[in-house]
Amino acid sequence: MCSHYEAPENERLLAGFGVAPDSKLPIDLWPTHMGPFIRLRHEEAREDDLPELEALTGQFGLLPFWAKDRKLGRQTYNCRSETASTKPSFKSAWKKGQKCIIPVSAFFEPDWRSGKAIPTRITRTDGGVMAIAGLWEKWKDPDGQIVHSYTMLTINADSHPFMSAFHKPNDEKRSIVILPNGLIKDWLNSSVEQTTSFMQPYPADRLKVENRPG
Repeated sequence: MCSHYEAPENERLLAGFGVAPDSKLPIDLWPTHMGPFIRLRHEEAREDDLPELEALTGQFGLLPFWAKDRKLGRQTYNCRSETASTKPSFKSAWKKGQKCIIPVSAFFEPDWRSGKAIPTRITRTDGGVMAIAGLWEKWKDPDGQIVHSYTMLTINADSHPFMSAFHKPNDEKRSIVILPNGLIKDWLNSSVEQTTSFMQPYPADRLKVENRPG
C-alpha cells in the first residue's frame, strides 16, 4: 500500500494533462498532506470552453462527510477496490462515481527481501508521470470550509512479477492501480458499473526501481 509518493511539478502537469493547481504544492507527500488530483470538470463549466479536466488541491487521505477531523486521512489514503463499495469511508464516493487520477512521479514501497524494510523508489521506465486511479470526496471542516480529499485505489499483487517483491513476506501484496495513458479519460468517464473493469495490474516491464537495495 502506498503511503509515500512524489507529485509532479505544475509544469509537468500542464504538459501532460493541460491543467495544474493554482499554486505550487509540496513534491514529497504523505497521508494528510495536500497534493494535486485531477477530475472531470462539471458539464456546465465545459460549455464555457474550459478544459475537460480540472486540477484541484486535496488531502491525501479521503475524508467522508462524517469525518470528525482531518486525522482520519491517516487511515484512508489507500482504498481496497474489492471492498470500496461497502466500506463506510469510501462507499459514498464509489457509488457516486467520484473518480479521479492522482498524478505521481514516483512512489515508495518497503522492500523486505534483505530482512528489513528498505524504502524503495519506483518510477515508470520511460520517466513519465503515472496516473493513479482514485476516488475524491468533499468535506466541510468545523469552521465551515470545504476540504477536498482523495484516496488511491489498490488491487491484489501476489502474482505480479514486480509489485510482489514489496511488503512483509507473509503479508498480502498490494499495488496501487496505475492507469495506462490511453485509459485516463475512459476511467474518468466510466459508469459506476464499469469501475471494477479498470482495476488491472500495470505491466511489470513498465516499472523500475530507482534505488534497489544491495
